[in-house]
Amino acid sequence: MKRLEGKVAVITGGAGGIGEATGRLFAEEGASVLLVDLAFEALQQAVQAIGGERVSAVVADVTQTEQVQRYVQTAIERYGGIDVFFANAGVEGVVAPITDYPDEVFDRVIAVNVRGVWLGLKHVMAQMQQRGGGSIIITSSIAGVRGSPLLAPYSTSKHAVIGLMRSAALAGAAHGIRVNTVNPAPIETRMMRSIEAGVAPEAPERAKAEREARIPMKRYGLPEEVARLALFLASDESGYCTGGVYMVDGACTA
Repeated sequence: MKRLEGKVAVITGGAGGIGEATGRLFAEEGASVLLVDLAFEALQQAVQAIGGERVSAVVADVTQTEQVQRYVQTAIERYGGIDVFFANAGVEGVVAPITDYPDEVFDRVIAVNVRGVWLGLKHVMAQMQQRGGGSIIITSSIAGVRGSPLLAPYSTSKHAVIGLMRSAALAGAAHGIRVNTVNPAPIETRMMRSIEAGVAPEAPERAKAEREARIPMKRYGLPEEVARLALFLASDESGYCTGGVYMVDGACTA
């Protein structure tokens, strides 16, 4: 039997590298998958790339209450409810020291990375309580357990969602709702290309090489490697796992 057979999964940031890879793996393992993102064309490409009748998409801004309610309602109308919620939408902001960081970019990072998770928890957990339980996975980062002087708002947001996860895990336990974070190191995605360009605009490939040299495994991770951890946490195999911070980081935080 497939590991997510009969389950319904909602994935925010579904058009990104980690979101699409996780959507593909969840669908292969039997789930009906709803991808959520702001970018319509990228969402459609992700749905087509994954393929099959089990995958669809909805455009939504995770920072807006009404739009979060809409993607929750869409999952209910299309598939009957939500068993797995992967709160994966996130933005990196800009690369800059605290003293030069634009206020409006700080606000956007916190809105997407923290408020977006908060609203998702609020509305998905209410539905999961009615359904009798579920699994929630939140994408944090290695930046959620250590500082980052040139990405302070991003690091702040990723610390914050660990606090949200722990609180939600305690609140959800009595209702059969498990909540955990996955904490990737640099992953081969658009976000890392953006950060590399911010660190070294004239030579982003050098920024990548320097970052890889600091990783004990000497490489970035792959979106599929994050997806496999998310699959474990989504499945019944992790039935006693809740309130946990799960690193997928090539020993970066060891």
